[in-house]
Amino acid sequence: MPVIDLHTHSFFSDGTCSPEEVVHAALKSGVQIFSLTDHDTMDGVARAQLLASERKLKFVCGVEISTCEHDHLHFTGYNIDANDVSFQTFLKENREKRIGRIRQVIKQLQEAGVEITEEDVFSRVSNTVSRAHVADTLKAKGYAPTRQAAFRKYLIEGQPGYVAPIGVTATQAIARIKKAGGLAVIAHPGIVTDHWDFPAWKEAGLDGIEVFYPAHSFSIRQELLHLADKYGLFATAGSDYHGPKGGRSSTPGIQIPQNHYNKLLSTLF
Repeated sequence: MPVIDLHTHSFFSDGTCSPEEVVHAALKSGVQIFSLTDHDTMDGVARAQLLASERKLKFVCGVEISTCEHDHLHFTGYNIDANDVSFQTFLKENREKRIGRIRQVIKQLQEAGVEITEEDVFSRVSNTVSRAHVADTLKAKGYAPTRQAAFRKYLIEGQPGYVAPIGVTATQAIARIKKAGGLAVIAHPGIVTDHWDFPAWKEAGLDGIEVFYPAHSFSIRQELLHLADKYGLFATAGSDYHGPKGGRSSTPGIQIPQNHYNKLLSTLF
């Protein structure tokens, strides 16, 4: 089956590699269609696109938008006009909201007795700040052995450093992607099943579903394929690659059935 990856991250958000390193990893894994989808920024896209073009890798301009409805209810946008001023302003506003959230996270951790400062965290940030930067700081200071362990101990709901997400709503995220000329896709829906609202999302302009994802079971994939057929949505595949030290999938690239690959080719290019 063809191998693609329409969901990856660089150090412009919460990944651990440069855009070029992510592209090289994708090429090494045999990826045939690739997208860099950093959180609330497209600043790494040009670098990734340049190398992908040089290496004849099919490239899709992308971004990932978080929502205020759940920590993991995200939407990826593809083929967005990177020069759309309104959309870039929207992304900047989202990044500024993230700064406020992380400052509150740090404050709460300090109140809980954790020795951490804003400088410790923000010195790690190249562009978009996230809880991952806090987790990496906690790891570096010896509070947890890994990024994921730091999340579980300090940053998830019920723990001292948890602050609810403050992004846009799901329908607003979809609408902004569509307004910028993009295609809107629900990211990793299998980990937010309690928050599905496909009728509303379709009405807002949803185009696709990330069906093939590392954490999706066979039964979830089958249910998502059924929903894709029901609502006229295309299926995508993504690893959510954050780099070899990102605490997630260690290599980019997800296999996708030939018929869905063919549909993506005709939709994205």
